[in-house]
Amino acid sequence: MIKRITGMAVLALAAAGAFAAQPARAAEAETKCHMTFNTSGWAVIYKHVDGTGHVRCDDGTSANVRIHIRGGGLTAGKYSIEDGKGEFTKLKSINEIYGNYATAGANAGVVKSGESLAMTKGEVSLAITGTGRGFNLGVDVSNFEIVKVK
Repeated sequence: MIKRITGMAVLALAAAGAFAAQPARAAEAETKCHMTFNTSGWAVIYKHVDGTGHVRCDDGTSANVRIHIRGGGLTAGKYSIEDGKGEFTKLKSINEIYGNYATAGANAGVVKSGESLAMTKGEVSLAITGTGRGFNLGVDVSNFEIVKVK
């Protein structure tokens, strides 16, 4: 009888431990997010670019966003990026995409040009690629901001 009670107690404790471990796994869940976007802007020492985008995550969440790029350096031009694509590192939720990313780069292009850029915001990284139109030449340090559309 004691063996049976001890065996049942061990099973009960094992079951309780399995259920207790579930919330910890759920808290560590990650999702991968992708962004599509269009931007246009200009630069004459000061860089001013605005755009819109859409972010879709593997967990089913999505959001429309606004993009603002502000910076400065030895840069000049007028350009746009159409059908740009971005990929975020694995995130705990879509809410981690919003905010300011630090970026620095050199660029040169006339009529059509391609652009690739990697940037970070704390532990979150974003890599973007896109095809541009216009002309641009220079080096700059910029702030790439993603804002939630209300």
